Amino acid sequence: MQGAVTVSPSQVPELLLGLATVRPVFLWGAPGIGKSSLVREFADSLGLECVSLIGTQLAPEDLVGVPQITADGRSRFCPPETIARDEPYCLFLDELNAATPDVQKAFYSLILDRRIGSYELPPGSIVIGAGNRATDGALARPMASALVNRLVHVHLRASATDWLTWAAGNGIHPWVLDHLTDRPDHLWSAPPKSEEPFSTPRAWHMLSDALHSFGPTLAEAPSGGRAGGEETLKVLAHGLLTPQHAVAFCGYAKIVRNAYGLDAIIKGDARWPNRLEDRDLLYYLADAFRGRLVKELPARKEHVSPQLKQTAYRAKSLLVQLAEISVEVAQTVIADGPDGNPVLPAWFLIEAARDMPRLVEARR
Repeated sequence: MQGAVTVSPSQVPELLLGLATVRPVFLWGAPGIGKSSLVREFADSLGLECVSLIGTQLAPEDLVGVPQITADGRSRFCPPETIARDEPYCLFLDELNAATPDVQKAFYSLILDRRIGSYELPPGSIVIGAGNRATDGALARPMASALVNRLVHVHLRASATDWLTWAAGNGIHPWVLDHLTDRPDHLWSAPPKSEEPFSTPRAWHMLSDALHSFGPTLAEAPSGGRAGGEETLKVLAHGLLTPQHAVAFCGYAKIVRNAYGLDAIIKGDARWPNRLEDRDLLYYLADAFRGRLVKELPARKEHVSPQLKQTAYRAKSLLVQLAEISVEVAQTVIADGPDGNPVLPAWFLIEAARDMPRLVEARR
C-alpha cells in the first residue's frame, strides 16, 4: 500500500494520541525507518506497557488460545497470558501484513471489537499495527479488505531533520552525526532489487554502535597482517550502507582523520588528492563540492553578486584541476540529477563549457 499523504516521525506521536486512543492504527513505512521504536516510545509516553506480537512468528492458536473444559462440561478458549492482562496496555501488532491469512483473520475481532473469545482488552488499552510495503522488497502479504477497513492507515517517511534531532541526544557517533548533517540525503535510500545493504536510519544507528565499539582502533595503520582502521571502516560501512553512501562516508572519515577539507581546497591552501588510494576521498570531496555549488549559486545569473562571480570563476578552475586527475570524477560534479534534469544552474554550466578551454590553456 502506498500513501498519497505521508508524515514524518515527529508528527506520529500527536497523530497516535488522537487516533490510537479511539481506533486501531496501522503504521506503514519502509524497513529501518523507526516504526517499532516510535510505537514503543508512544506507549511509554502514556505510561502503558508495550506488548509486541510479531505476525510472522504467530499461528492462529497463539492468539485464540487453547480450549479448556469447564466444570459444566463445556469448553472455553483461554487466551495467552501475553494478551490476557488485567491492566491497560499497548498491543503492538508488528509485521501484521506479513502474517499468514489465517493469522490476519484471527486478529479481526481483536482489532475491531478489542476481544479474543470471552476476553476483552482492559479499558484504556490501545492497538497499533505496523508493517512494510510490498514495494520495498520486504515480506508482505495482501491484507483482506475486511482487515484494511478495520484500521486507520498512517504512512511514515524518513526525515533527516527528525532523526538528527533525535541522534544529537542519544549518543550517536560524532562521525555519523556530522556526516549526515552535511549529507542528510544519505540517511535513507530505497531498498534495492538485489540482496545488498542499503541506507536507513537503523543502518546508520548500527554503524554508530560499531564505531563506538571499535573506538580508537579505527585510526590505526595496518600492521602484522592486521587490517588497519581504514580497511575496517570500509568493511563496516559497506556492510551496512548503500555502496555510494559507504564510499562517501569513508571519504568523510578520511578527512576527519587527516584534517583534509573542502574549504582548504577552495581557498587554494590544499589540492585535490591525486593518489590512487585516495580515490574514495576524491569522490567524497567532489560530491561535497557539487553540493556546495548547488547551495551557493543562484538559479538565475542576474542574481549573481560580485562575490559569487568570484566563487563561480574559482569553481571552474577547480573543475579543470579535478579533470586533470580524473575526468570521471569531474563529470560527477556537473552531471544531471536522478530525474535527468541539471542540478547546477544552467548559466554556470554554459559558462563552464565556454571557459574550460581557456582555463586549461592557462594551466599549461
